[in-house]
Amino acid sequence: MAKVAQETFGGIDILVNNAGGSNTGGQRPAASGWLDTSADYWVDTFNHNTIAVVRLVQALAPAMRERGWGRIIQISSRNAIAPRAEAADYSAAKGAVNNLTLSLSKALAGTGVTSNAIMPGLIHTALADPFFEALAKQQGSDDLQVGIDFAVKNILQQTVARVGQPRDIAAAVCFVASPLSDFMTGAIIRIDGGATPAL
Repeated sequence: MAKVAQETFGGIDILVNNAGGSNTGGQRPAASGWLDTSADYWVDTFNHNTIAVVRLVQALAPAMRERGWGRIIQISSRNAIAPRAEAADYSAAKGAVNNLTLSLSKALAGTGVTSNAIMPGLIHTALADPFFEALAKQQGSDDLQVGIDFAVKNILQQTVARVGQPRDIAAAVCFVASPLSDFMTGAIIRIDGGATPAL
């Protein structure tokens, strides 16, 4: 993928590593607990969420460094700092993404290439719809919005009273990718509606 992108575009200036979930799309055990998520599933999750980032950075960052400008942006997750027992593999993989973001910023010091991460909370995408549909059904409704409203009022514990939208993440990525962010590197930026009770 990196080779094709470089050949097609004549070089890559901005890399956004946006992957989540499992590489194989494998089904999690019904209980989805720490002790019944297999080691193979952990490896798969790390390959998809963390090692894929390493591979793309190693393929594309050297040319950015040579040109003296570049932006490397990881899409992490709130789970990286607020891990869930039922998704321990994913939470740990995203924690590793936060860690490599900071170490990469140090490795690229003084090159004009920055490394930052965006850490979303729950964002309303097609992947979140089954969660909202299940909540709606629990409330006796087939209306997706009923599930969304219930989540906002009773589950998400955010200070912003709405579910995050893809545009919220896109706006942050656009800023971090721009020349306006020249003085920012090694940052982990929370875009979670105030859901994370941390400084």
